[in-house]
Amino acid sequence: MDMMVIFFSIGASFLLAVLLGPLFIPLLRRLKFGQQIRTEGPQSHLKKKGTPTMGGIIIMLAMLVAFLKFSDKTDDFWVLLIASLGFGLIGFLDDYIKIVFKRSLGLTARQKLIGQLVFSIAVCCLLYNMHHSTEITVPGTSYGFDLGWLYYPFVVIILFATSNAVNFTDGVDGLLSGTSAIAFGAFAIIALHVSANESAVFSAAMIGAVLGFLVFNAHPAKVFMGDTGSLGIGGGIAAVAILTKTELLLIIIGGIFVLEMLSVILQVGSFKLRGKRIFKMSPIHHHFEISGWSEWRVVTTFWSVGLVFAVVGLALGKFL
Repeated sequence: MDMMVIFFSIGASFLLAVLLGPLFIPLLRRLKFGQQIRTEGPQSHLKKKGTPTMGGIIIMLAMLVAFLKFSDKTDDFWVLLIASLGFGLIGFLDDYIKIVFKRSLGLTARQKLIGQLVFSIAVCCLLYNMHHSTEITVPGTSYGFDLGWLYYPFVVIILFATSNAVNFTDGVDGLLSGTSAIAFGAFAIIALHVSANESAVFSAAMIGAVLGFLVFNAHPAKVFMGDTGSLGIGGGIAAVAILTKTELLLIIIGGIFVLEMLSVILQVGSFKLRGKRIFKMSPIHHHFEISGWSEWRVVTTFWSVGLVFAVVGLALGKFL
């Protein structure tokens, strides 16, 4: 693939996100689409109440325009769109219900589950029709095994786990924007290596979109992405890992997302079993905030760790 296409995709989506920000942020503010803040969370977050949310629309639109412009409409194209926009739509509905109907929980757990399952099944149907390989390779080895029909439930698990893990990571100004840009950067390199052209263009479009959004989302954030952005990003990352056949490598490249999700699982499990909490608050980025770290310190530390995970993943997969 011509590298200029990748650079143009990054540049176009970045520019679009930067241009869309000043248009959407005042609109979201006028519509009173403001963020609700958890009272039990870090006290420094209380001043963020009312900050416009659902900014993930900016990310999804910027990515979509660039992806449509620079990609070919292959089967991979549709897998990537369904995974990202489908999960993003679930996030949009969740955000909308929370804000407009003043329901703090948004969609019910069952509604979210059904929505995610519908789009996951759609992805599986496309993968089946395009004869996508059902083999799994263990990172850093030449060992692989064929899951056969079990591969499709595995795909559903990847989509569910990744989208929710990425969602947990969105809780501090700029945290998810930066860590997702790093993850997509790693997957863009992988996609170029394995000639997965649409995955490369998609990853590039996402890099530009989240970095453009970061212009407005860096501390102090003028807008939050909400579940619209986080679930869409998570679905997109999972789809790229599936299409590039780096499903297990995703655990390493997305190490920050894994740690965030594990911190929630361990916190809930420990409290239910022992009546004690492991962390001061979960997801784990809040633990460091309550421990006295500034938001900027949390964000830059997590970005740095995310970069290390990405480099280790690329090296382990022999893409460097």
